[in-house]
Amino acid sequence: MAAVGLLGARPALATGRLERRAGAPPAAGSWGWRARPRSLRSVPPPGGAGRGGVRAARPTRAAMGGGDLYALDFDGVFCDSCGESSLSAVKAAKVRWPWVFEQVDAALEEWIVEQMHTLRPVIETGYENLLLVRLLVEIQIPSARKSSVADGLSIQQILDNWSKLLPTLMDEWQEDRESLVDLFGCVRDDWLENDLSGWIGANRFYPGTADALKLSSSELYIVTTKQSRFTGALLKELAGVDFPSERIYGLGSGPKVKVLQQLQEMPQHQGLTLHFVEDRLATLKNVIKEPALDKWNLYLVKWGYNTQKEREEAGALPRIQLIDLPDFSKQLK
Repeated sequence: MAAVGLLGARPALATGRLERRAGAPPAAGSWGWRARPRSLRSVPPPGGAGRGGVRAARPTRAAMGGGDLYALDFDGVFCDSCGESSLSAVKAAKVRWPWVFEQVDAALEEWIVEQMHTLRPVIETGYENLLLVRLLVEIQIPSARKSSVADGLSIQQILDNWSKLLPTLMDEWQEDRESLVDLFGCVRDDWLENDLSGWIGANRFYPGTADALKLSSSELYIVTTKQSRFTGALLKELAGVDFPSERIYGLGSGPKVKVLQQLQEMPQHQGLTLHFVEDRLATLKNVIKEPALDKWNLYLVKWGYNTQKEREEAGALPRIQLIDLPDFSKQLK
């Protein structure tokens, strides 16, 4: 994936508001995509008639009996949000740990954002972006180090060991998950509110995926670790899809394996063929571990936030089908 530099002026943040919501920090111890600016209030509510280019979902085949149900990840399947999430993470990290960034200049900040694109496959939930940003600063600036793991750490070592590094950093930096989740969401809210076109433009949909959503007659659900309000905003403002909010299972909905179980047990879904599309191999492996989810057809996309090594591993697992972008768009329609 091509690196995205910090080009042009960065939108200003209402930092006072952010600090009030996120709490005081602990003691020291280009995308070329353009979106038409439009107020979110102008977008019709989920299920309503589309206006201003927003298209409602087509009727499904479920009422006629048979058909397919797709549970679809969002980031890395439909939306490449790495540009936005990396920039938001830098903004949020500056609010959370201002003393860490005292020696960070524009060149280092651009390097951090570039590395975040390489590291994106390890991220399961958005708040982890903040931790990666701070870790990258500590790797480059010894005087900023408060963790025991930064010295000599390489990008490849982060990719290989993130699941072990994450709890270590949380402990050594004395951080808690909910505070970081709240701050990351607050930064995105402020950016979206103050510069809607800039926030939307830092994201892009993979070619053909928006049209596939609009034209699909299957039962569709979004199952994501992204906060639902941001998923809905991108679907409406960038893809032009009026996707019902009750069909978006976002952050706070519980583990994806539980969401899949809920979906398959709903009376209206009996008799449907079940499909789960992800870009994260670890999530699909968690589904395989659950005997109750044996009815799901599992797909790992080839274009999302995963590595060649993960795709090769997935190809050796009988339950998982690798799918490329053209075939996915055709299948969803």
